[in-house]
Amino acid sequence: METPPQLTDGRLFSSWQADVPALLVVVLLGGLYGWGVLRLRRRGEAWPVARTAAFALLGLGTIVVATMSALAVYDRVLFWPAAVQNVLLDLIAPLGLALGDPLRLALRALPERAAARAQGAMTGRVVRLLTFPLVSTALVLATELTIYFTPYFETALADNWLHQLMYLQLLLAGSLFVLPVLTREEALPAWCTHPVRAGLVFVDGIIDAIPGIVVMTHGTLIAGAWYLSHSPSWAPDVQHDQQLGGGAMVSIAELVALPFLLAILVQWARTERAETVALDRRLDAELEVVRATPTETKTGTSTETGTSTEGPDLVRPWWETENSEVAERIRGQR
Repeated sequence: METPPQLTDGRLFSSWQADVPALLVVVLLGGLYGWGVLRLRRRGEAWPVARTAAFALLGLGTIVVATMSALAVYDRVLFWPAAVQNVLLDLIAPLGLALGDPLRLALRALPERAAARAQGAMTGRVVRLLTFPLVSTALVLATELTIYFTPYFETALADNWLHQLMYLQLLLAGSLFVLPVLTREEALPAWCTHPVRAGLVFVDGIIDAIPGIVVMTHGTLIAGAWYLSHSPSWAPDVQHDQQLGGGAMVSIAELVALPFLLAILVQWARTERAETVALDRRLDAELEVVRATPTETKTGTSTETGTSTEGPDLVRPWWETENSEVAERIRGQR
C-alpha cells in the first residue's frame, strides 16, 4: 500500500479517488429517484424541488464525500478520517436521503400493483421490527461499537470488499431509524406521533454520541496494530489520532441532531396546519347543512309547520345536545 503525501489543508479538499462500488450505489439510488420524479412530472404531478436537492446533495453527496474524498484517501493511514467517514455514512447520509422522502416518492411513482406490494413490504413484520424506534437505535449503536471494539474494523482496513460491506452496513443501519421517522408514509406504529418522534430524535442524539465518547476516552488503541505499522512519519501520535477521531464523531453526532429535530418540528407544524385546514372545511360544510335545515324548538314545535311532537329532548337539534367541536362552533355562531 502506497503512503499518501502529508495531509495538508489543500490536500484535504483536493485529494480524491474513485470508489467503483460506492459510485454504483450512488448512480443506482440517484437513477431510481430521478425516474420517480420524472414519472410524476409526466403525469402532471409536482414533487418538491427541496426534497430532490436534499436527496441528491445531502444524501448522495455525503456518500461520495465519505467514500471518495480525502477521507477515503487517508483512512488507512490515519484513524480520524476513517471515523469521520463512518459517522457521515450512518448519520448524515441517511438524514439527507430521508429528507428526500424516497418511500413516498416510490409509492406515488410505481404502478398500482407494484405500489401495493411496496406498501405491503413496508408494513411487513420484519421491516416493522427493524424500523421500530428502539430496535433501530440499538442497531445503530451496536453497529458502531461492533466496528470499533471487535477485529471487524482492522480486518476491513486490510480487505477492500469487507470495507465496502462495512460502508453499506453503516448506511443501512442509519437509514432504518431515520427514513421511517421522516417519511410522510405510515411506516411507524400509531403511537409514534410527532411529539413522540421529537423525543425519540432527542434521545437518539444522546445515544449517537456514545461511540465517539468511548473511542475518545478508550485507553486501548483501536486497530492499533494496523495504524502503528502504517502510520507515516508526518502523522500525529496514534493515540492522539484516535482522540481526534472520537472528538470528531461526538461533534458530528451532536451537530446532526439539531437539523434532524428541526425537520421533525417543521413536519409536525405542517401536519397540524393541514389538519386545521381540513377541520375548518368540515366545519364550514356542517354549518352550511345546518343553515339549510329547518330549526325545531325545544318544545317539539316546528318553526315551519307549527305542529307539536312529544319528547322534547328527542327533537332538540343535535348541535344543542352534542358536546363536539363542530357543535360548539355552530352554537357559537347562532
